[in-house]
Amino acid sequence: MTIPFIGILGFGEVGSRLADNLLQTCNSKIVLWDTQFANSASKATQRLKQFADKPRVSCAVDEESFAEQCDLIISAVTAEQCLFSALSVVPHCRPNTWFLDLNSVSPGTKQQVATVCSTQHVKFVEAAVMSPIDPKQIQSPIIIAGSYAREFEKIGQGLGFTNMSVCSDESGKASATKMCRSIMIKGMESLVTESMLSAHYYGVQQEVLSSLNNLIPHPDWPSHARYLISRSLEHGVRRAEEMREVAKTVSEAGLEPLMSSACAKRQDWTAQFVSALDKSELQDMLMAIRQQLQLLNNEETSC
Repeated sequence: MTIPFIGILGFGEVGSRLADNLLQTCNSKIVLWDTQFANSASKATQRLKQFADKPRVSCAVDEESFAEQCDLIISAVTAEQCLFSALSVVPHCRPNTWFLDLNSVSPGTKQQVATVCSTQHVKFVEAAVMSPIDPKQIQSPIIIAGSYAREFEKIGQGLGFTNMSVCSDESGKASATKMCRSIMIKGMESLVTESMLSAHYYGVQQEVLSSLNNLIPHPDWPSHARYLISRSLEHGVRRAEEMREVAKTVSEAGLEPLMSSACAKRQDWTAQFVSALDKSELQDMLMAIRQQLQLLNNEETSC
């Protein structure tokens, strides 16, 4: 099936990677839209400059013109914007437009987006990216679900999503898989951050890392711990949004999301120390965070 126009809704890390990938893997024209394009200093606008000389790429002027052009919309916004962006765009879509939702949100939120699409006769496909977008980018493992998933699977693979596969005909299953996985992955990041910063204070991080290796063997725990902490430093705000959706997922399952809610708070907290990312060694990264933390604590005390 030919897809003349593909729309990328949201021009963050994932959206910009996919736009670049699709230029290489298919012949479709790419239409971009992000509400942050109105801000000349935004990261989305800065990313847009990299596509200025690409003849097959255009930038829409608003949600309506964006939706009207697209045969397929790939939604890659933030978790908090998932439903709102669908409500803004889908009413302007032509019937039978495809809507591929890559956002990391709860099954309940995905089903709300599916309802929005169905009322406009838009073909909703729920999707979940089951790894960081780098290094595989468009070839990252992606599971899809919903009543149109099997029809879209070959279309997606033909566009370059070579590691895309159907997990269920029922909407909500893909996001449930991603959300439950995130409890572990983002939870581990938060646990390691809290453990290592506390261990650094007491001067026992090497002993803690050695003991971790007894339980969870890893060839280089210091490097792995630095990597896990760096993910929260770089993407903590976005990860916190996702973990609030994870908390909704847990609540929808009838459980109190004690761990997921705490993880969201730790991810949000860690993001303020992003400048520590330039430290290549775990010890130096922990030192940089603790120095900044001390300054913050002194400021609060002085107030």
